[in-house]
Amino acid sequence: MVKSGLAPRRCALWLLGQVTGEGRLLSELLPRAVERLEPEDRARAQRLALDTLRWMDRADRMLGPHLKKRPKPEVLNALRLGVVEMSVGGAAPHGVVDAMVALMRAGRRTSGASGLVNAVLRRVAGELDKWDELPVPRLPKWLRGPLVDGYGKAVVEAMEAAHAAGAPLDLSAKGDAAAVAAMLGGDLLPTGSVRVAGAGQVTALPGYDAGDWWVQDAAAALPAQVLGAHPGARVLDMCAAPGGKTMQMAAAGAQVVALDASEPRMGRLRENLDRVGLRAETVVADAVEYEAEPFDAVLLDAPCSATGTIRRHPDLPHAKDGSEFGALFELQARMLDRAAGLLKPGGRLVYCTCSLLPDEGEVQVEEALARLDLVLDPAALDRPGIDPEWRVEEGLRLRPDYWAGRGGMDGFFIAALRKAA
Repeated sequence: MVKSGLAPRRCALWLLGQVTGEGRLLSELLPRAVERLEPEDRARAQRLALDTLRWMDRADRMLGPHLKKRPKPEVLNALRLGVVEMSVGGAAPHGVVDAMVALMRAGRRTSGASGLVNAVLRRVAGELDKWDELPVPRLPKWLRGPLVDGYGKAVVEAMEAAHAAGAPLDLSAKGDAAAVAAMLGGDLLPTGSVRVAGAGQVTALPGYDAGDWWVQDAAAALPAQVLGAHPGARVLDMCAAPGGKTMQMAAAGAQVVALDASEPRMGRLRENLDRVGLRAETVVADAVEYEAEPFDAVLLDAPCSATGTIRRHPDLPHAKDGSEFGALFELQARMLDRAAGLLKPGGRLVYCTCSLLPDEGEVQVEEALARLDLVLDPAALDRPGIDPEWRVEEGLRLRPDYWAGRGGMDGFFIAALRKAA
């Protein structure tokens, strides 16, 4: 007979191993990892993995005094999961210890470590009052160093606090945002997004089936607002999937061409358009190679390090090591060149990345201005709810620690540019 609660814990342990050992992201792992679990266990497995990744640094600090040497990765992840489940999830220590020991005994590579797991977790269970005294989890050195160089230690510590706090659910409304906020018991943010705390299952919320709204972080909703697409304008959304910005511009009445290199991702975009009852032309093609008649406006949300989304995706710092950054910087520059080439004279280009790295934001724009027939369009940034603190010379620099009292926002860089007439 399978002990209650082992299945989601076993799944969470496998997810942790794939992220920390194989460098894979939860977004690509979760669909198959949880498909055989019951809905309640799916949610629990995902929550356990996310919590452990978010609080791994603090869990390691709790475990350190009780480990003479670093155990095998599978064993260390079991210890981490156990500590986090007791400390963050408030689970009964005896149940957590028994479950972790059972999982270790069931594994061929870990059976010999069951005694260690039992002893260490029991000791930690007697020290749970120390958890809140420990520092907020730090970013790994490969990312923390460049961010401290760019922003300073105090700002990075504020970002880390925002990452630890996690993120509420943000929505963009197809129509009246105030009505959507009232329907869901959410808050209408200054920029027009709707924020819902403790939302639970998204598909079960009022208005989902009716297509009244879609999930989109408040920061991610700003680029399309800055673009200011108007009815009848022919607009290109490069790298469009999963479609939040496409839907914003389509809802404004623009004739949107949604471009993405991935057919599966474009499939998701089409499903999202169908659900909310909006239309856009969809094209699957490499953005750098794409050819078309010039557009009135282009929105380029370029592939990037996604370091601005860690509050929602705590797996990212553990799955990546920064080695791919150089290739991303080059790709962003090539995409900016192509975007400028697809723009009519006098047309507007909005370039954005969900990154905290200046090399993917301010630096890219500085270099683009030097080589392309583009100028900054600062007036486009005068949108409702934009805080002057967010403005930098090249555009908007959004950070996770902004709106800390409201639940933060994703890190983003947004630049508004115009092509010479």
